[in-house]
Amino acid sequence: MNAILEKSLVLSALQKGELDLQGQFLSGSNYTFLVKLNYEETSMTTVYKPVRGEQPLWDFPAGTLGKREVAAFVISEMLGWDYVPPTIFRRNAPLGAGSLQQYIEHDPNDHYFNFSDQDKQRLRPVVVFDIIINNADRKGSHILRDKDDHLWLIDHGICFNTEDKLRTVIWDFCGEPIPENLLADLNLLVDTFSHPGEQTKELSKLLQSAEIEALLSRTHGLLKTRVFPYPKRNSRPYPWPPV
Repeated sequence: MNAILEKSLVLSALQKGELDLQGQFLSGSNYTFLVKLNYEETSMTTVYKPVRGEQPLWDFPAGTLGKREVAAFVISEMLGWDYVPPTIFRRNAPLGAGSLQQYIEHDPNDHYFNFSDQDKQRLRPVVVFDIIINNADRKGSHILRDKDDHLWLIDHGICFNTEDKLRTVIWDFCGEPIPENLLADLNLLVDTFSHPGEQTKELSKLLQSAEIEALLSRTHGLLKTRVFPYPKRNSRPYPWPPV
C-alpha cells in the first residue's frame, strides 16, 4: 500500500470510525484523551482534544485551538513535509466537537534535549515550519520519532496568531542561510495560495482571514531574508516548561 493511499485511509478512519475513550492525558492544561478507533478492518489509537476542554486564553479566540491543530496538518501537507500526523476536526465525538489526530508510537524519553548534534541537524525544516505557523509552544517533547526514525510534530493548538508569538526550544541555526530546498517549498506554498484549491478552502474554514494573511506575510519574510532569525529583543522566545 503506498503512503498516499494509506494516509487517505487514515483520514477516512478518523472521520468515520467508532471512538472509544481509553483514558485522559494529565500533563497538559487542556483536556486531552487517548481514544481507540475502529473503522472497517482498521484499528488505531488516536488523540482527541474536545473544544469543551480548552482552557480560555486571552490572546486566542475561544474554541479555536482544535481547528489550529488541523490547520498545522494542512500546512504540513501543502509543504509536502509530512511532519504533522493526520489530523481532522470531528463534530460527532464522545465529548463533542474537537480535533482528532493519529497517535504516534514513540519513546517519551526521546526528545529534543536528548538529541545528538547529528539529530539536531535534521530540525531546520521544523524551525521554518514553526516560524511560518507562528508556533507559541514548541517544547522539546513536541518533537517525536517513530520506530522508523521519522520526525513528527505535535501540539499546535496555539499557533497562527496574527501577533508574533514564536516560542521554541530550537534556536540552533540563528544567522545561518535557510537551505535552498526549503525556500523552494516556501515558494510553492505561496504559489498554492495564488491558485486556491481544496487545501486553501479548508484552511479558510479553520483560520480567520487575517491569520492566513499573517501566515503568508511570515512566509514572504523568510523568502526575503533567506536566513534563520535570532530571537527578537524584549520577547519571550522559550516555552514553559521547555520539555
